[in-house]
Amino acid sequence: MANTELQMGHSSGRSTDNALSRDVSFSILSNQRRRYVLHHLKRVGEPTPIRNLAEQVAAWENGCGIEELTYKQRKRVYTSLHQTHLPKLDSHGIVEYERGRGVATLTERAADLDIYLQVVGRNDISWSQYYLGLASVSLAVLAAAGLGLPPFTFVADLTYATVIAVTLLISAAIHACHLRRMHLGSTEVPAELTTGRNGLLTRLLGAR
Repeated sequence: MANTELQMGHSSGRSTDNALSRDVSFSILSNQRRRYVLHHLKRVGEPTPIRNLAEQVAAWENGCGIEELTYKQRKRVYTSLHQTHLPKLDSHGIVEYERGRGVATLTERAADLDIYLQVVGRNDISWSQYYLGLASVSLAVLAAAGLGLPPFTFVADLTYATVIAVTLLISAAIHACHLRRMHLGSTEVPAELTTGRNGLLTRLLGAR
């Protein structure tokens, strides 16, 4: 059975590599429309007609409800998905696109794209910057306490260490919850849409 599936995938032009390379993953996810497609298919979890898929993607792109879309907006996305994006996803085995039926299905290989988007607002800082700042302040406080500089001598070193540890634990918990929300398909609306017009897509990071 495995050999037959490999032969079928090869004859249809699909990649037969065991795992998607980082370059391929970044190439696929560098396009917003493809991210929306993957988000919707993962959220729905079942074969989806391209018409329904195009309507949802168009609604997200235009910031409106499906019922508010114009014919031109629907048609533009439909054509793009049919001619470009779904065939590309199909060629890498991430989506099975049945052109005749006009149906797209997310495959198990999509698990290779266990990707989250780290979106940073224009006036916000990234988590890496936050942890760097937290570590710098913590080291400065511990150094001052170790040198006996007032007012840091008024509190025991163990208290400082406890406060730092608790702060780090809370920060890590919040960060973990934030990352879960940023995974494609984990929320009703793509996470990058919730950052507003000033949101900046700063990184695409692979969990694998």
